Amino acid sequence: MRKEDFDTYIDRFNQEDPGAFEDYMAPDVRMLNGTLEINGVGDVKAHYAKIWSAMRESLNVERFVSDEKTVAIQMHTHFEVLTDDAASPFGQISAGETFDFHGLIMYRLRADGRFADIRVAYNSFIYTGLDGIATDLGIPH
Repeated sequence: MRKEDFDTYIDRFNQEDPGAFEDYMAPDVRMLNGTLEINGVGDVKAHYAKIWSAMRESLNVERFVSDEKTVAIQMHTHFEVLTDDAASPFGQISAGETFDFHGLIMYRLRADGRFADIRVAYNSFIYTGLDGIATDLGIPH
């Protein structure tokens, strides 16, 4: 996959465009995010709909490596909580809190270039409360 094509996917992801999942992922995609397993584009869309309903998420690619079968990125994702939510994927959250995730993602590509398998590995997951104190939470899922 060319970096320009992947950058388009990330731009659409950051714009919270759920159509990007359909355009870039195989219908039966498997995502392993920490210990959370998500199967199929529909479940991926539902997962991110929950996140995006309460938070603004920005994925920033720091390093990109690819060949014809794999894309791997080093990344930093920043989550800004916009509204209180007792049942978010991160548990109870309050407006104004932030989360910062540093890690790696590997995408296995099908022959048509769509993502068949996505593996998310965490280096750190930092919560910053309304008091400004940052705490490393480990793996959220």
